[in-house]
Amino acid sequence: MDKPFDKKSVLITGGSRGIGKEIALHFARLGSDVILTFVRNEVQANQTADEIRAMGRKSAVFQANLSRMEHVTRLFDEIQNNFNHLDIFISNAASGFNRPAMQQRPDGWDYTMNTNTRAFLFAVQRVVPLMEIAGGGSIVAISSPGSRRVLPDYVAVGASKAALESLTRYLAVELAPKNIRVNAVSPGMVETEALQHFSSLSDPQVIQRAIANTPAGRLVTPRDVAGVVAFLCSPEAEMIRGQIITVDGGYTLITPG
Repeated sequence: MDKPFDKKSVLITGGSRGIGKEIALHFARLGSDVILTFVRNEVQANQTADEIRAMGRKSAVFQANLSRMEHVTRLFDEIQNNFNHLDIFISNAASGFNRPAMQQRPDGWDYTMNTNTRAFLFAVQRVVPLMEIAGGGSIVAISSPGSRRVLPDYVAVGASKAALESLTRYLAVELAPKNIRVNAVSPGMVETEALQHFSSLSDPQVIQRAIANTPAGRLVTPRDVAGVVAFLCSPEAEMIRGQIITVDGGYTLITPG
């Protein structure tokens, strides 16, 4: 089997479950060694790492709350001390408080911005020297349609993702001379265990309505997202820079927002 990312090293934040886990496993199938971060889900993170090792690839797991700068610093100190370089960085970890704008609180706003946006910028500052050792690399941030569309109670996360997409464009230009590509992927509603759980509690019909409004006739899967992320890191995507790639089966083409 052809493994286009053989012996490449990949860092994926929030890689213990859902989209992050599938991205991690996908890169491992393609030959990569994978570094994962988690905040609370240590058991799941280690299970993901074990699956990667079972494929014959190396994997390491680090705990890091990326809303805290000291955790970002500690994470990259550990990576720098234990790995020679990085080829690929996937900024997947995200969090936030879903409530209307008039009910936002300063601590919740700061936490959301720090986790989803600030952490990306200052992680990239530490990633770049590790990529320069390898002669270049690829960076992909995971965004959200809420960066452009108004979703219920999503103001803090939506604003943080809009800032993330702006950072993606600025970094793509600034890092191009270093042979480092920067892009983002914006998935629609993704079929995960978390989605199944929350929809069953809040609105059991939300998934069926989303499927009915998706031209592709089904929800996006984590594997769909992982495939696009890997493509953006491949040689074939050499000339894709600073782009936000929507992966939603056509949902946003026909639904109002």
